[in-house]
Amino acid sequence: MKIEKTAIQDCFIIEPSVFEDARGYFFESFNLAKFSESSGLQVDFVQDNQSLSSYGVVRGMHAQIGDYAQAKLVRVLQGEVLDVAVDFRRNSPSFGKKVEVLLSESNRRQLFIPRGCLHGFSVLSESAVFFYKCDNYYNKIAEVGVNPLDLDLQIDWRVPEHKILLSDKDINASTWQDFNETSNKLTS
Repeated sequence: MKIEKTAIQDCFIIEPSVFEDARGYFFESFNLAKFSESSGLQVDFVQDNQSLSSYGVVRGMHAQIGDYAQAKLVRVLQGEVLDVAVDFRRNSPSFGKKVEVLLSESNRRQLFIPRGCLHGFSVLSESAVFFYKCDNYYNKIAEVGVNPLDLDLQIDWRVPEHKILLSDKDINASTWQDFNETSNKLTS
């Protein structure tokens, strides 16, 4: 298992060691001891989530705050997505920075996103099955978000604008500037 640092503090790309032969393949998708040794972090995943989305769907940018903040380990079981994280932790040396990673069933990469980061993805294949582990339970009241098309985020979702599909929640989400102005209150 290879664990690579990113531009965001405590955010890592994880590439498994894959063993393939005539029968198929095998890989260890997560190993807490190896992850902790390489990252210096301890994590205790308590919830798994899975979604199916079609080409052009953009989900995000979402996070949970306070007692319900979540770290996530995300990966794609089928298809390909552009996965994006943005650090909104005021005291982080990587505040405001973003990480963009292609995740697919063929590259088997995963992204570990620490608490205090917005997260979203766009579907680049005909469809994608997206899977993620969370270290805290979902709580609707603790959810925050930024419109993924906000120009201040400067994210190229790699989908033509006229083909992007957003939920009403994401369309009506905060701007990065408004979110940024209130994030001190949200994260304290």
